Amino acid sequence: MRNTELEKLGGLVGVWTTTMSDAWFLDPPGQEVRGQTTIDWLGESLLVVRSAMGEGAHHSEMSLVIGRSDPNDAYFVLYQDDRGVCRLYAMTFDGGRWIMSREDPDFHQRFIADVQGDRIAGRWEASEDQGQTWRKDFDLTFDRA
Repeated sequence: MRNTELEKLGGLVGVWTTTMSDAWFLDPPGQEVRGQTTIDWLGESLLVVRSAMGEGAHHSEMSLVIGRSDPNDAYFVLYQDDRGVCRLYAMTFDGGRWIMSREDPDFHQRFIADVQGDRIAGRWEASEDQGQTWRKDFDLTFDRA
């Protein structure tokens, strides 16, 4: 039987065309990087998100596992990418707003997205001063394929 709170994320399941834009680290400015993201159920209580972005030397892959601690009434996300990076995020989702955040010693980071049917429009932000000020890393848009 599917976890009731995870079932609320069921609208995210599917294949998405992903576009990264307005990234401070991309040159030339205005460059967009396209990719694909697949979101699938893993059993009854986890979602797996797999993304591949770009091509050639600019290719990157990352994965998320979204789960939940029922006793703590909280979502959690485990992240890993092809650089060998592994991170843990807290997550909230109310059907229209999806937020993932972490407050780690290296820096704070968050993803804030609006979910509207076949489109997720979000942005990644970072803070090197423990959340006092934030800079946008990049916009990330998902369109249902």
